[in-house]
Amino acid sequence: MNKKVCVLLIILASLFSCHRQGGGTSEKTAELRYGFPTEPTTLDPLSPSNTADGRSILFNVFEGMVKPDTSGRLQPCAAESWVIGQDGLIYDFKLRKGVFFHDGSLMNSADVQFTLETANAAGFPGFAQIDKVEALGDMDIRITLKDADPEFLPYLAIGIIKAGNTDREKHVNGTGPFCIESYEIQRSLVLRRFDAYWQLLQFQDSAEPAFTAVDSERVPLEKVTIVFLADSNALLLALQGGSIDGASLIGSLAEQLEPDLFDIVPYYSASVQLMALNNAVPPLNDIRVRQAINYIVDIQEIIDTAFFGRGEPSGSPLIPGLEAYYESDLRDPYARDLERARALLAQAGYGDGSNQKKLSLEITVPSNYTMHVDTAQVIAGQLDKAGINTSIKQIDWASWLSTVYRQRQYQATIISLDGENVVSPRSFLARYRSSAGNNFINFASADFDRVYEASLIETNDAERVALYREAQRVISDEAASVYIQDILGFKAFRKGAFGGVVNYPLYIIDFAPMYRTGS
Repeated sequence: MNKKVCVLLIILASLFSCHRQGGGTSEKTAELRYGFPTEPTTLDPLSPSNTADGRSILFNVFEGMVKPDTSGRLQPCAAESWVIGQDGLIYDFKLRKGVFFHDGSLMNSADVQFTLETANAAGFPGFAQIDKVEALGDMDIRITLKDADPEFLPYLAIGIIKAGNTDREKHVNGTGPFCIESYEIQRSLVLRRFDAYWQLLQFQDSAEPAFTAVDSERVPLEKVTIVFLADSNALLLALQGGSIDGASLIGSLAEQLEPDLFDIVPYYSASVQLMALNNAVPPLNDIRVRQAINYIVDIQEIIDTAFFGRGEPSGSPLIPGLEAYYESDLRDPYARDLERARALLAQAGYGDGSNQKKLSLEITVPSNYTMHVDTAQVIAGQLDKAGINTSIKQIDWASWLSTVYRQRQYQATIISLDGENVVSPRSFLARYRSSAGNNFINFASADFDRVYEASLIETNDAERVALYREAQRVISDEAASVYIQDILGFKAFRKGAFGGVVNYPLYIIDFAPMYRTGS
């Protein structure tokens, strides 16, 4: 065994606490204070109730058997290798040795089995295909599927938890590069670098600057303090005032930053911004009304007005970044056509005629997301000009989650939907199944259900891609919602203070590769 490894293993006991003092920070205090507009609804990676921002934070704390790289390709993580057999029904994994949980215990097959069975019971997408999970030894796992599923592997990026950990809010215990040191609700969450992280222990020559300072001017982040602020405007003010070092900003907010004072890194959110229409409530339960609204909304005007022209229209429920599956014909499927919109509304009984009533629409928006509020204002103006009485109702994030997402008590809302950290078209499309628990849009289409179910068992790659594209066309043709764009955003940092920023085709921020410079 390498002598360095022997020495390190002897002192591992001192590395497992997230509450230790000092921890090797240099005089430069390699800390990043990063602003977030919302906080996690849960610290449990196996809770379906978490939000995109929550999953983005937990990406740094938990890791799965596989993990996507910056191109979206899956790489071995807690599992070092796997073999797929019996025509895609059996997955045999060999787990990586030397993967520690933050409490100091070593990960083994019992932990993975407990994780996958818990995720399955919670109804996570993709896991319903599992027939059984077997621990074949301390470091070997077999997963048997009910039916062959060529896109099952991406779902195994779900964070591994310790076997028997049923109180995961209190005992946040992952295997990722950071552990949670403290959490003050509505104030901040502190991440501390986990010195016994498995990649650190490998002493790889090709290690990222996240793990080894390449010179005295690049110090790996020892601590990340995530500061929760009321809304996007508060993020901007905190960044400009110096109380935080970085934040993710959109459109008009990023335009207000002085380029001489900030480093600005563009990124796509890897989520679909849309005006979600509640298909189960009048008048939106009429496809003609939904189609009319699509013909009225001018997506390019939204991008020009609310996002300073930065972004590309997309009329698909799938992000364009998944190029192999994205239906490019849906880039702008409902070109603005007011005459056609009025004709559809007249057929549905709405308009200016003596026997017709005026259409009214309420758009409920989470007030902490300025980009969604700005989008709602542009859309409201467009609908008003087309003769639809439109009002905007701003509510706080907790109320939005409760009233709109869970109780489905709304007409329309502006939001972005991500793929729940899974690099697969299914992660975007699964919510449109009639029976899906997260189908808060209440979209119900026999055609979509048929196509989607066929995609689950199709093993031919070309045929499966064709089914995914057909599924997108069904959603578009039936005007499930108004699909706008994958928002172009910007990660902003104090000028010259931080480096190592990377982007993924996922809605996450990865603090591990980042470092503090000599500034």
